[in-house]
Amino acid sequence: MSLYKRLHETGAGGAEALSGGRGAPDASLNELRHRVHTSLIEELGPILYDKRMSEEDLRKKVHEALHTAIAMERTPLSAADKAQLIQDVSDDILGYGPIDKLLRDEDVSEIMCNGPKMIYVERSGKLVLDDTTFVDDMHLRRIIDKIVAQVGRRIDESSPLCDARLPDGSRVNAVISPLSVGGPFLTIRKFAADPLRIDDLIRFGTLSVHSARFLQACIVGRLNVLVAGGTGTGKTTTLNVLSSFIPTDERIITVEDAKELQLHQDHVLSLETRPPNVEGKGEVSIRDLVKNTLRMRPDRIVVGECRSGEALDMLQAMNTGHDGSLTTLHANNPRDTLSRLETLVLMSGYDLPVRAIREQISSAVDMIVQLQRLRDGTRRITHITEVSGMEGEVITLQDVFLFDFTAGVDESGRFKGSLKPTGVRPKFAQKLADHGIRLGPEMFSAQTETAAPANQRGRK
Repeated sequence: MSLYKRLHETGAGGAEALSGGRGAPDASLNELRHRVHTSLIEELGPILYDKRMSEEDLRKKVHEALHTAIAMERTPLSAADKAQLIQDVSDDILGYGPIDKLLRDEDVSEIMCNGPKMIYVERSGKLVLDDTTFVDDMHLRRIIDKIVAQVGRRIDESSPLCDARLPDGSRVNAVISPLSVGGPFLTIRKFAADPLRIDDLIRFGTLSVHSARFLQACIVGRLNVLVAGGTGTGKTTTLNVLSSFIPTDERIITVEDAKELQLHQDHVLSLETRPPNVEGKGEVSIRDLVKNTLRMRPDRIVVGECRSGEALDMLQAMNTGHDGSLTTLHANNPRDTLSRLETLVLMSGYDLPVRAIREQISSAVDMIVQLQRLRDGTRRITHITEVSGMEGEVITLQDVFLFDFTAGVDESGRFKGSLKPTGVRPKFAQKLADHGIRLGPEMFSAQTETAAPANQRGRK
């Protein structure tokens, strides 16, 4: 149990000591931690933000100063409590306080701080309450301020919402008072240091071998693809994997609210939005960036997520020679994906006829990859659907691969089904053939495929 938690379990006025019955009460230890922390900040000052100093040298100086500061205090501590105090204060100054250990835990894929005393984590697709806690609201707020400041953003009463990211690319969302009731809220969606690859998704059972080969052919063949799904279904992870299929000799421009995509091609330019300043000016939106990419001579445009009027600019890019573009959006099934895309286009501010919007969509989008988070906590691709054209006023869809829900579940409640071909050969197969990519009939035969959801872990 961390010292943070022990400091508050016996109460601020408790007389119980943590040092073998002879030490100071919890309130004194809490005060000691604050004193040591403050004295270190005052002593080290600018050194903590000196980019020229290596992380190892900075850690060494902090630990030396910590031992000196604790030695000057008269509060008696046991060896274990002293070591824990050093670790906690060190995490506060060099890292992210109590959640540092959760960020280092590879089994944790998401961290949700519902105030300082209630922290949930996601392990293997399931939410569990962790025993980690912050000291109080101010302690959590300091960590939020530190994270936000690292990426040049701000969070205060005039702007109490913030999207940010950690240096490793993990997505961060913070909400503070007056919007949050019960303390600051912090949500961190972790991304692995080694990004998942297509082989990992096949092993997890997210998709099958044949569907993986099919998706690779579609990306290399420059089809425009939408990755759709609900919150937490793994859209960004899937987009990252699909983007890895883009040939290395193409110029790729990514547009995101906060940089998350981890592409390994050489010619990648990453653009990130900017929130308004204190005066409410200077905002650069996703839409501004998408428009600007068209002037940067891209071969591929990858938009992290379409949430508003940028959907229209994305469709126009797809229809004006920027084939092979990719993006994600929130939707529950392929038909809903098209409806939501229509709605986003209408949010652009232009009074366009619905038929004109649908014609744009049917002309621009070639394929929808639909993800779903199932009851067993796993993320699966449930549809790979072709946008085949229009019949009257309706955009026509045809499923090329579907998840087999009829296979049922095993003893542990895990779905046994896999992503299987429907037997339909997509119309864009000819377009792929024109690019020298030929899809054999075996890829679309409605045969039974064995997916291997062997080792489900983390975000899939």
